[in-house]
Amino acid sequence: MNRINILNTAIDNFSMEETLEKVVKAIERKEHLHHVVVNAGKMVSMQKDLQLRESVNNSHIINADGQAVVWASRFLGKPLKERVAGIDLMENLVDSAGKHHHKIFFFGAKENIVKNVVKLYSEKYGADIVAGYRNGYFKKEDEKKIAKQIADSGAQILFVAMSSPKKENFLFDNRAVLAKVNFIMGVGGSFDVVAGKVKRAPLFMQKVGLEWFYRFIQEPKRMWKRYLIGNTKFIIMVFRERFKF
Repeated sequence: MNRINILNTAIDNFSMEETLEKVVKAIERKEHLHHVVVNAGKMVSMQKDLQLRESVNNSHIINADGQAVVWASRFLGKPLKERVAGIDLMENLVDSAGKHHHKIFFFGAKENIVKNVVKLYSEKYGADIVAGYRNGYFKKEDEKKIAKQIADSGAQILFVAMSSPKKENFLFDNRAVLAKVNFIMGVGGSFDVVAGKVKRAPLFMQKVGLEWFYRFIQEPKRMWKRYLIGNTKFIIMVFRERFKF
């Protein structure tokens, strides 16, 4: 009843508080939840990348990470309550792990970045929250071995810091092995932000939907295509959905 569908994408109409509550309860009950977030760029990719679409739409919880997705849902008459940014959910879950003595496996990013993330969180919440960590550079044939390593680590939470569609497909393709982990989630470039490699947009820019622009001006050569072309395609898709042309 709380799930909508726009632009071939399923999205759960949960607030941050509701999402956190569902995750904590799943861990307490030793259940398994596969989580994913969607933004404008990912939804554009999902129109042609059918493997990505399957990986996303078969997740247990799908949150709207981008403010543009929330605006589009309202424009299309299926209003979402609020944006649930992946990095904010991750930070809240790390805080919750410290309080509830949950263990987390940190997977992804460069070696120095993931090590720094583990160091920072260990200093803040205690080393006991860390079940293990690994950088995000590996060969396709090593996936199963890595998934088993994570599953055997005793982690209740897994964060995968990789770009799309790599993280979504890793989690979906290895879902059987990772079923031992209560909560699995892709967090994109969040480790880079936590480690201080990339600065996050000020709160006022996040609220008005300009977080993408702040990211763009930090790395224009790398990000221009993703944001400028991707966002334009998303706007066109939304208008076509609304006015059926």
